[in-house]
Amino acid sequence: MKRLSSKLRINSAISTLIFLSMIMISCEHKIPLIPKSDLLTLPSLTGRNIKTVLTDSGRVQLIMKAPLIEKYDKADPPYTEFRSGIRVVFFNNQKDSVTVVSKYAKCTNNNLWELRDSVVVINESNEKLETELLFWNQEKDRIYTDRFVKMTSEDQNSVGIGFESDSHLNKRRIFKVKAIISLKDEE
Repeated sequence: MKRLSSKLRINSAISTLIFLSMIMISCEHKIPLIPKSDLLTLPSLTGRNIKTVLTDSGRVQLIMKAPLIEKYDKADPPYTEFRSGIRVVFFNNQKDSVTVVSKYAKCTNNNLWELRDSVVVINESNEKLETELLFWNQEKDRIYTDRFVKMTSEDQNSVGIGFESDSHLNKRRIFKVKAIISLKDEE
């Protein structure tokens, strides 16, 4: 019995020694530290399949949907990025007013939006603007681009290079008009 107890102690001591050796060996392979500069490039907030409803006095002002949102508070300047696209519907008196869709969007803290890749804006009159790059200055209620644009309305299509307008496409101007095609039949 004494012999069995002493064997158990020896086995226990050997097991402990092996365990401690493994811990000591594993401590030699330290995990590399992540540089602080790399941490600053990571988003401070990430959301998937988001839907935001903005209201004022109980009235819906806008509904925004995006598959992915990443907010970068530590960047200079801070910004929010929608790498998988965005869809925003603005409302005027509870009725769809303007719909904006793009495959990429970025917004800085000074309310300057950059929309890229298959940008489509449709207003309450069902007039449609299509372009590959569009900037929106929220404070000035101004949208603009220096790229190719196509403006489609019920009675005509216009294409050109460069565009500016208010966000509802009411006071619009195409800078280098390439074509205006009338769609109404003349009688």
